[in-house]
Amino acid sequence: MSDSRRRILEMLAEKRISVDEAERLLAVLQADEGKEQRESREKKGSPKYLRVEVKPNPDNLEEVPGKVNIRVPMSLLRAGMKLAAVIPPGVYNQVDAALKEKGIEMDLRNIKPENIEELILALNDLEIDVEDGKQTIHVYAE
Repeated sequence: MSDSRRRILEMLAEKRISVDEAERLLAVLQADEGKEQRESREKKGSPKYLRVEVKPNPDNLEEVPGKVNIRVPMSLLRAGMKLAAVIPPGVYNQVDAALKEKGIEMDLRNIKPENIEELILALNDLEIDVEDGKQTIHVYAE
């Protein structure tokens, strides 16, 4: 809880402000916090890396062999998109079929190089955390 939020609740508990006044102050505070988060994301700009970390749970070090820390440059994604543009049309069906065999439903024809910047900006908001008791997996853009 933020200091401002705590002070508002303390003033309410001390009956220095009414419930209505506390609600209005909390609403303003929440709007300001949302604005700060949006501005922070906008200042960050385009992420430079896609990061994947796997950390074993300290209690299960025998079951999970070690730590993984992968940092993939976004420039590699951009280059991959450019390379995908030179794939011969007949190969798309083969690649889509191979992906489908692996359980990935995808049509490579729908991925356009001009959309890559939008995709990379959307990765700014990506954060995935998975804990299964044996390890923790964290995927995010930085």
